[in-house]
Amino acid sequence: MSRATAPPAAPIPAAVPRSVLAARTAVAVVFALNGLAVASWFSRVPAVREALGLTAGRLGLLLLALSAGALLAMPTAGLVAQRLGTARTVVLSTLLVALGLAVVGVSAGVAGSMAGVTVGLFALGYGSGSCDVAMNIEGAVVERRLGRTIMPRFHAAWSLGSVAGAALGAGAARVGAPVAVHLSVVAAVVLLGTLLGARAFLPASETAPGSPDTASPATRRRALLAAWREPRTLLIGLFVLIMAFAEGSANDWVAVAFIDGYGLSEAAGAAVFGVFVVGMTLGRTVGTLALDRWGRVPVLLGTILLAVLGAGVAVLAGSGPVAVAGVALWGIGASLGFPVGMSAAADEEDRAPARVSVVAVIGYTAFLGGPPLLGLLGDRVGTLHALLVVPLLLLPTLALVPVIRPPASRAARPPAV
Repeated sequence: MSRATAPPAAPIPAAVPRSVLAARTAVAVVFALNGLAVASWFSRVPAVREALGLTAGRLGLLLLALSAGALLAMPTAGLVAQRLGTARTVVLSTLLVALGLAVVGVSAGVAGSMAGVTVGLFALGYGSGSCDVAMNIEGAVVERRLGRTIMPRFHAAWSLGSVAGAALGAGAARVGAPVAVHLSVVAAVVLLGTLLGARAFLPASETAPGSPDTASPATRRRALLAAWREPRTLLIGLFVLIMAFAEGSANDWVAVAFIDGYGLSEAAGAAVFGVFVVGMTLGRTVGTLALDRWGRVPVLLGTILLAVLGAGVAVLAGSGPVAVAGVALWGIGASLGFPVGMSAAADEEDRAPARVSVVAVIGYTAFLGGPPLLGLLGDRVGTLHALLVVPLLLLPTLALVPVIRPPASRAARPPAV
């Protein structure tokens, strides 16, 4: 893992088992497909808003269903992953993601049903929330087996999937493809790909230490409750919450904000969302090298400041091209907070499932409160200027960055391979 004085990343040693390398690829594939599913929805938010005739405030309340589903799933997702194994948890949760995505598309594009879209978004959120915890637990175990920082690259794979989802969404909007057809096709691809990818995950005994073989359900519940009383875990959760808000605000609102604030078309708005996820992907790909070289704390301080600058420029530029450049900087700057927070929660392997669940629950609260907050604010000041909340929240977050530093016991020993 990254440390303040860590040397440059070394190549993967030959001693790493093939099963770990296969799991590394499989985890990246599952992350990418999850990103494809979620971004496909976000890319068609303007079309759904138009189909249902929603104001910014009502759209924010609709987006709440997605976050509510995720937040409801996460408190027990770690326990489910321990009991079923990460592979089964990922497959079952992705089945729910695919079903939710298809229901959203049909309800918005065919039935014009607000209730149907709400149910579909809740299912999408519940499945995505469960999958998020399980694939992060799997990713943390693979990262430890490899002996070097790789979690941000798994999240970069998620961002690559998001780029693909944004590009497909922009293309679908440009050619007038029905939302129902677009989202249903994506749902089928995501489900099939995840079924294939999860087959290469590590055995359940390696991804859920201490269970299910040696720990009772009561023991696992006590471990989860204990994690809720750990100051470091709670502070990591608060850090992830704010970084998730910085990321999720762009996911939910940047396309709509640029359409309303800069007069872009629906396709152009989806393309701006694509610029954000390209920035996220770039930051997460290059960020692994920076983290191994300089450590978590200095890298996160720099990237958060970059996100503050980018979000401010995106809103206040007054010019479309300059604002789009700000969106790219915003994406790069917000890219590392969530994955590094998850790695920090999993620093100690035997307690990783419970701590990742706690941090995920706290972090996803941003997705619960963020959409309606920005939607209601957007009704008063406009959706574009409502995004100024992002840099205003990020600046005080700099004080939380030191809590992400690895514990002394972990930093003192060499990475296992």
